[in-house]
Amino acid sequence: MNVRRRRISGIAVAVAAALGLGTLSACAGDDTGTGGTDRFDVVASFYPMAFLAERIGGEHVNVTSLTQPGQEPHDLEVSARQRARLEDADAALHIKGLQPAVDEAISQSGIATKIDAASLTTLVDAHHDDEDHGDEDHDGHDHGGTDPHLWLDPVRYAEVAEGVGRAFEKADPGHAADYRKNTAALVKRLGELDTRFETGLRNTRTKVFITTHAAFGYLAERYGLTERAISGLSPEAEPSAARVRDLQRTAKAEGVTTVFHETLVSDRTARTVARDAGLRTDVLDPIEGITEHSRGDDYLQVMESNLTALQKALGAA
Repeated sequence: MNVRRRRISGIAVAVAAALGLGTLSACAGDDTGTGGTDRFDVVASFYPMAFLAERIGGEHVNVTSLTQPGQEPHDLEVSARQRARLEDADAALHIKGLQPAVDEAISQSGIATKIDAASLTTLVDAHHDDEDHGDEDHDGHDHGGTDPHLWLDPVRYAEVAEGVGRAFEKADPGHAADYRKNTAALVKRLGELDTRFETGLRNTRTKVFITTHAAFGYLAERYGLTERAISGLSPEAEPSAARVRDLQRTAKAEGVTTVFHETLVSDRTARTVARDAGLRTDVLDPIEGITEHSRGDDYLQVMESNLTALQKALGAA
């Protein structure tokens, strides 16, 4: 157990999920830095949680992520080495239900502060379209019945940020003022992002968009849109022929122009559906990781790129 963890063992709410061991930014340590540093050591389950920890913790935190850049987070398996590193961290941050292996590792660890982001906002049942997606929706991706993709709604993400900030303040009271200031700054940025989405998507030719992965339900709900997903919650599942025909009918009826795919998953299915329906393809990034292929260097930049892509696809005025 690291020295800093013993000194601030009151970390009650802090970061539950992550086991990620990859370096994230200048504030993040490398693999050898997890635990035993002179900073508040935070393990994050994957990029959206690490982004929060870094922005809120600033210079006082050492953040590592269990999920490496380019790795599909839903399928993450936690290694023995990662479990050992988790024991040396001060806090862990995750979204319960998104990565079952991470949930298990965190629950079994002796880490002082465990933060479940899902408990800091309101989640809803994972909603599917009126057509049955088939068994592929849940194969290997059982989210416990709720949609975990909260970070794609700036309002929910801001609520989580506020909760993480409070947890950091409680766990490391010596830097509480900085955590409070950093949280306020991040929440302000997320509020501005929300305003840009609301304004930018208010007047569009259509409100329907098609994606390969049902990750954008919260975003659609927030801004009055309708997401139709090819393969439900599983980003790599193959759609049925009936599902493809239904989406083709929807595209024609609703004036859909584009089938969106992701950066971390093959675009083969999206291109097949788009070709058969005479549609374009484009990227709508669920921001589960940042790679050289991402349209931006961080969450905020990629969300701006997502807004631009949606405006083009939906025919924003």
